[in-house]
Amino acid sequence: MNTTHAAGGRYYSMDAARADEGYDASDVETDFLGEEIDFAEAELNSANDLAAGPVGVGADGDPEDVDPTDTEIARDMLDFIEASPSMFHSAASICDWLDDAGFTYLPESAAWDLEPGGAYYTQRNGSSVIAWQVGEGVPAPAAGAQQADFRFADELDCPAYHFQVAASHADSPTFKVKAVPELDGAGESLRLNVEAYGGMIDYSWFDRPLGLAGRVLVREDMDEEGADGAADTDAAVTPVAIHSRLLFIDRPVAIIPSLAIHMDREVNKGFAPNRQVDLCPLFSAGELKAGAFDALVARELGVRPDQVLARDLFLVNLQPAQVWGEGEEFVSSPRLDDLMCAYTSLSAFLQVGAPLENRISVYCCFDNEEVGSNTKQGAMSTLLRDTLERINQSLGFSSQDLRRALAASFMVSCDNAHAVHPNRSERADERNRCVLNGGLVIKEAANQAYCTDAFSRAVFAALLDRAGVPRQTFANKSDMAGGSTLGNLSNMQVSMHGVDVGCAQLAMHSSYETAGARDVAHAIAAFEAFYEADVHIDGAQAALLA
Repeated sequence: MNTTHAAGGRYYSMDAARADEGYDASDVETDFLGEEIDFAEAELNSANDLAAGPVGVGADGDPEDVDPTDTEIARDMLDFIEASPSMFHSAASICDWLDDAGFTYLPESAAWDLEPGGAYYTQRNGSSVIAWQVGEGVPAPAAGAQQADFRFADELDCPAYHFQVAASHADSPTFKVKAVPELDGAGESLRLNVEAYGGMIDYSWFDRPLGLAGRVLVREDMDEEGADGAADTDAAVTPVAIHSRLLFIDRPVAIIPSLAIHMDREVNKGFAPNRQVDLCPLFSAGELKAGAFDALVARELGVRPDQVLARDLFLVNLQPAQVWGEGEEFVSSPRLDDLMCAYTSLSAFLQVGAPLENRISVYCCFDNEEVGSNTKQGAMSTLLRDTLERINQSLGFSSQDLRRALAASFMVSCDNAHAVHPNRSERADERNRCVLNGGLVIKEAANQAYCTDAFSRAVFAALLDRAGVPRQTFANKSDMAGGSTLGNLSNMQVSMHGVDVGCAQLAMHSSYETAGARDVAHAIAAFEAFYEADVHIDGAQAALLA
């Protein structure tokens, strides 16, 4: 059947698999609930999706126009990305959305008092955010599992509640400005001293208009009453307030110039930039002036240079984000990895709202995935574990209740996937490859770089198929090392069943990346299906009830 997204997005028909001559009705089996599972159709869907090529290309090879509503959704995503030039801005944008939706902010340092039906969020370091909505059907602790509305045939009871988590990350590869940033440059110029944040494609940063974004820690003297203002000169020690300020210089203030081909005739035969030599941005004309950079920062913030104590500032490619292509079927922008997933999962989380059943919907956007996640605000930190433990405790449940809930919970780790490259298709696996506009991608790896296994893949594939959302498969080519993401890293602190998914994209970790415009609506529909479903898990069996 053809399925239409509530916002107007179109999906391709999944009925074609039934007409394939390889379909055999004898392959239909039933699960433990007596529902039919059509394994043959599922396999044919996957094979036919691969053979059909990209969604959005007609039988004659000409591009089909993307639905106007899909284009509008894609443009909304690009607006979100352009307003999120650093991980701190990404987190602030997410918090603004949550505030507008009526969520209650709970600082980690405050006492938490939660209620069924409530919507809450917390943040750490100003760069990681976790939000959750408590189901209306979460029972009082005294009632316990007796109020759970489902039980497996071989179990006496079920956990009182469970979590359904979608997690993405807010950071992207770029260059960070060092603490002492000014460098002499030949020819009366001033350069910035920067270092790599994450594993970017270095050459993609040459000859781009560069702004700056991040946070600045500013000192303000306080009077005796604690109000900001002039220092009390009679006091032996002046009280000081330190504030974190967001900064986005959205005009070009730097560029990393290429070396002319006349000065390096071998450049097109292979060039490996030296980051300390070749990738220092040109910042200003004139001789070296210590403090020139912080003087700019202070002017932008409207403070004195001596008030700037410290900063986390990053280069930003200011090329505008675009919807493009003959049929407006593509999007290109900085930071698609992973703000595309952060945006689409947040949109779905807010659209679905608080569940009626006895589950807790959770949205996570972590920092520092691109540098290993092993920070206090990364996916490998205690942030998710701390939050889930406090949710459980605030609702009045025991430690055993939490362990039972986690055993029945499910996480979707959301991070983009590598699409088959139009010029270098040999770099993708022959069969387990994905295309732009082909639907959400389920990623798996034998080395467990992704958290997907057969069980979690089956659960999520069934969920997408039931909702009519197209899906694809990605696995690394066997003779190439692949990347990893936050799913398994978060499992080191709080373990639950999980699947790794994402949108197909090109030029991952370039300063300017490309994805499919229609896949924005695909991803929102997929995450809506996840948050709408009541996913019950017990060991190696599952049921999708809602």
